[in-house]
Amino acid sequence: MPNVSIEPLTLPHRALPSADWADRYAMITRDDDATALDLARKMFGHAPRWMRLLLALRNRIVALFGLKSAELGIDEGATIGAFPVVSVRDDQVVLGFDDRHLNFRIVLDVSAAGSQGRKLAVTTLVDRHNLFGRMYIFVITPFHKLIVRTMLARMR
Repeated sequence: MPNVSIEPLTLPHRALPSADWADRYAMITRDDDATALDLARKMFGHAPRWMRLLLALRNRIVALFGLKSAELGIDEGATIGAFPVVSVRDDQVVLGFDDRHLNFRIVLDVSAAGSQGRKLAVTTLVDRHNLFGRMYIFVITPFHKLIVRTMLARMR
């Protein structure tokens, strides 16, 4: 996915100051008039079938531990993808929720990229509360990276 790049990130981050795990991916988009909320809806609104199947498997597994499930889709204003909307500005939308094992935020930032268009960056922030949260992130990280990169590449 050559059009998606990894960007450096330092913690703490305003969206989740207690985060102890994070990553950030970015790409250039030609959606010149789209707000961050528009791009979030576009990005999470049409996940490929394999992502929906992975999410369904994840939901079955985490239900055994009493953790929150997540469903892909768009609910006007309340959720985007499987994630509740935490805050919205034209240039940024923050999604996420808190659970027993971890708190997380997904931050979509939109900024000018000169004549190329605009840069869309997706930052994932995680505050792991305990050993289970650390194990969960360890297991999920390869899938997370693939999903974020794929979803950004599909925005092109």
